Amino acid sequence: SNVTNKTDPRSLNSRVFIGNLNTLVVKKSDVEAIFAKYGKIVGCSVHKGFAFVQYVNERNARAAVAGE
Repeated sequence: SNVTNKTDPRSLNSRVFIGNLNTLVVKKSDVEAIFAKYGKIVGCSVHKGFAFVQYVNERNARAAVAGE
């Protein structure tokens, strides 16, 4: 999905911010491929220079932050 739910306070801790992205080269599918190894992604949004990945739970998000 394209949506990372920033309005649900329970989901805040399961969202990961990815900064300093060259979005001319890196696509949404690339971000999902890199971060999928940490858990089920329920949302991914790519913007100019950054992205957000939303996981099903906080544990997956923490693993992604630690791993990348």
